[in-house]
Amino acid sequence: MSKNIDLHTHSTFSDGTKTPEELITLAKEIGLEALALTDHDTCLGLDLAQAKAKELNIKFIRGCELSTRSELGELHILGLWIPKQCPHLEEKLAQLRQRRDERNAKIVERLNQIGLPLTIEEVRACAGLGSVGRPHIAQALVKRGYVPDSKTAFTEYLGAGCKAYIPKAVFKPEEAVKALTEVQATVCLAHPLLHHYPLAWMEQMLKRLIDLGLDAIEVWHTEHSEAAISQALAWAKKFNLGVSGGSDYHGERKPGVNLGCGRGNLAIPVEVLTNLEARRRSQGLPIED
Repeated sequence: MSKNIDLHTHSTFSDGTKTPEELITLAKEIGLEALALTDHDTCLGLDLAQAKAKELNIKFIRGCELSTRSELGELHILGLWIPKQCPHLEEKLAQLRQRRDERNAKIVERLNQIGLPLTIEEVRACAGLGSVGRPHIAQALVKRGYVPDSKTAFTEYLGAGCKAYIPKAVFKPEEAVKALTEVQATVCLAHPLLHHYPLAWMEQMLKRLIDLGLDAIEVWHTEHSEAAISQALAWAKKFNLGVSGGSDYHGERKPGVNLGCGRGNLAIPVEVLTNLEARRRSQGLPIED
């Protein structure tokens, strides 16, 4: 039986619902060979996950996912093999989280102004130990009984253009690639076909980012169709990029998306990781930390 991996997952340290330890335990239970934790704009859960992975004898890749905004909208950049010691990157991420905290407070203030009383303390309680984001504000709105579910919270209040929406502070794509390249991470463009941007524009963006250090592309993703997978593979071949894949697992926050298999038909073989490791070795980069 082929061993599978998952190189795109989230924990309670960003917007997932499982702790890093729970995530590793689940990966072991379902028979994954390896897992990367790639929380949004933070590395704070990596040590916990790595310790649990060592205990359970499962291969672990330290990662993160950086949110960026391009001229057409969001692009997400994955960093794999993040080193334990990367103070400059941590400082940049801390600044992002601080600006996000300021944004959260403004969103809560706006909700109060439109007749939905809520406190930032209620929102923080929903986030637990993780960084606070809109999913936690949505959860607090559900708990208050203002909306029936988180999806409604976004469509009515928190989504782009809605009554309480405030844009978040993020990197430019080029800044994210540079920040990850500086710590010798493998820099991977996440779910490149998710937003259905024009293919010609996407190809030009790839060229721009490759010049700065982008080295891989996420081919297999829960929301990638067969056509999207084929397109991503074609780009990888054309630009000599490594290929990666993951479920983008968030636990209960994304119902129906399961660890390792997405909506049931995702299967990323361990050879994908083996090839990425070989690629790093050929570049003189470490694969253990």
